[in-house]
Amino acid sequence: MFSIPNILTATNLLCGITAIMFTLFGRIDMAPFFIIIALICDFLDGFLARKMGISGELGKQLDSLADMVTFGVAPGVMCFVLLIINGAHEIVASSNIEITSPYFYEGFGMSIHALISFYFADLTGNPIEFAPFHYSGWYLFIPFTAFLIPFFSLFRLAKFNIDTRQSDRFLGLPTPANTLFFMAIPLFLWDAWGETGWKVTLAHLAIKESVLLSFILLFSLLLISEIPLIALKFKDFKWKGNASKYILIGTSTILLITLSFRAIPLILFLYLGLSFIENWMGRRLVKNSN
Repeated sequence: MFSIPNILTATNLLCGITAIMFTLFGRIDMAPFFIIIALICDFLDGFLARKMGISGELGKQLDSLADMVTFGVAPGVMCFVLLIINGAHEIVASSNIEITSPYFYEGFGMSIHALISFYFADLTGNPIEFAPFHYSGWYLFIPFTAFLIPFFSLFRLAKFNIDTRQSDRFLGLPTPANTLFFMAIPLFLWDAWGETGWKVTLAHLAIKESVLLSFILLFSLLLISEIPLIALKFKDFKWKGNASKYILIGTSTILLITLSFRAIPLILFLYLGLSFIENWMGRRLVKNSN
C-alpha cells in the first residue's frame, strides 16, 4: 500500500489541499507553486509504478482521488477567489469608492484576504461594518460559477478510469492541463501588484468576469469532450508520428524561457491547436486512402 508511487500520489493530494488553503487565506500567488509540485508528483507516480512493475487498481484509484482535489477542486477555488477579486474591482470602479482601509496597504496576501473576508461576511448576512464596500446581487453569486471546474473534472476523471481508448491519445482535455491554465492567472495578479501599465491591464483582463467565465465554460466542456488530444507518450522517438509532440515540447520550452509563467496560457492554446491540426490531417489521410 505505502509504495513510493502511492506516497507520491498522496503528496500530490497534500499539495492540492495546501494550494486550496493558501488560496482561501489570500496567498493565491503561492498556490501555483504547490500545484507545480503536485504535477511533478503526478508524473512521477505513474512513471515509477511502471518502472517498478507495481501498477495496479489501488494506484489507479488513488491517483484519481488525488487528482480530483488538486486538478479539480483547487482550480475551482482559485477561480472562485479570482471572481471575488474582480467583483471588488468592479464595485469600487462603478461606485467611485475611495478605499482608505489599512487592509489594502499591507501587501498582496493581506489585501486579498480582506476581500475574501468581506465577501463571505456579506454572503452570510454578517457584513463587516468598517468594510469600505459591500458585495450584493450578482457579485454575491457569480463566484460560484467557478465550481463548474470541479463538477466537470469529476466526470472527466471517472471517465478516464474506465475508458480503454486513451492509451496513446487523450479524449478531452486532461485535468492537469486545465489546471495549468487557471494556475497562471493568480501569477498575473501577483506580477501586476504595485505596478502600472500593461501588467495591470493584462491582470484585469484575465480576471474580468466575461473573460474568466468564458474560459471556465469552454474548458469545462473540453474536459468531457470526445475530441482527441495529444498525449506526450512515445512509442519510439522518430520524427514521423511524433512531429506534433516535438513541436509542442520545443515551442513550449522557448515560450517558457522568453515569457516565463505568462507563456502557460499560450502553451495550452498551442496544445489544443496542434491537436486539432493533427486530427484534421489524420482525417484527410483516411479520406485520401479511401
